[in-house]
Amino acid sequence: MSSPDPQVRAARNHSTTPASALRGPVVAITGAASGIGALLTERLAVSEEVKQVIAIDERRGECAGAQWHILDVRDPVIADKLRGADVVVHLALDLDLETDPAARTAYNVRGTQTVLTAAAAAGVHRVVVCTSAMVYGALPDNELPLSEDAELRATAEATGVGDLLEVERLARRAPRAHPGLNVTVVRPAVLVGGTDTALTRYFESPRLLVVAGSRPAWQFCHVEDLCSALEYAVLEKADGELAVGCDGWLEQEEVEELTGIRRMELPSAVALGAAARLHRIGLTPSPAGDLAYTMYPWVVSGSRLHDAGWRPRWTNEEVLAELLEEVSGRHTVAGRRLGRKDATAAGAAGATVALLGAAAVVRRARKARRRV
Repeated sequence: MSSPDPQVRAARNHSTTPASALRGPVVAITGAASGIGALLTERLAVSEEVKQVIAIDERRGECAGAQWHILDVRDPVIADKLRGADVVVHLALDLDLETDPAARTAYNVRGTQTVLTAAAAAGVHRVVVCTSAMVYGALPDNELPLSEDAELRATAEATGVGDLLEVERLARRAPRAHPGLNVTVVRPAVLVGGTDTALTRYFESPRLLVVAGSRPAWQFCHVEDLCSALEYAVLEKADGELAVGCDGWLEQEEVEELTGIRRMELPSAVALGAAARLHRIGLTPSPAGDLAYTMYPWVVSGSRLHDAGWRPRWTNEEVLAELLEEVSGRHTVAGRRLGRKDATAAGAAGATVALLGAAAVVRRARKARRRV
């Protein structure tokens, strides 16, 4: 039997398309080829509430259901690729620990500026930007939990946080510069699920460094929960500033019990001084500012998403268990990954003490020379 006429076949396909998708938004996603961008692209490409997904990245990803455009988000031509989109989700941020800080900042800030300007020029009415709950800062007087409206008190001393604060500033300014453009900011807690950050590397260490007198509180966010929160923002089920994470938090003692990793407690001056010196001489990728996020609470309530009906599928305990499985076999000392031979030869715990101790000795020696 001969195949149906193409127009008839098209009509049949059209008639079987869910009505909700025909009414749904066209969504453009930057950074769509990897990480959170790839997961969200796959999720929205099969959603009955989304009409079409436009995927933008410097390489083509694996999602066949998206329309791909290969370009750098800093290229102004991106405005042409965004025409017809209702919503843009900007996920093209580089927060890699190994990236040169100046190059990372240039990419993150310029990319965000270009995407926001291009979205306004293309007639997009909504941009969703993803930063981190780290922008609230980790401080001893933080409330537990923090509301979305809490002041952003972070400084630029931790990895990538300066970039994220600038992205936040650009997001706040964009609706004033481009009337009619709505910007939603999503801020996840410690992100887990194929991620590599100073905070996930903390659990690759043979001992959990605890700064004497600190009050850590651990809250995680699984990448699947972040994707569902981003979908809520895309579909305008929630807007404004949205914090996302597991319900509640874990105290340091609970983390140690769940992980089976014992602590190594150091005085604040030694730990922070050592971290700063190790980073300055290039032994570790993490600046001393990263330590604050393991010392003081920055737990978020996620009340706006909860009010909109969103709930996390993962608990802190479940995410921590997945993180431990992901980092199994890795060996990190003061934020620096060791090869298997290095870890075996040095003894990872001994290496940690040696590195921190060496930095402290250097500090004392310099003080002694200044006195002379």
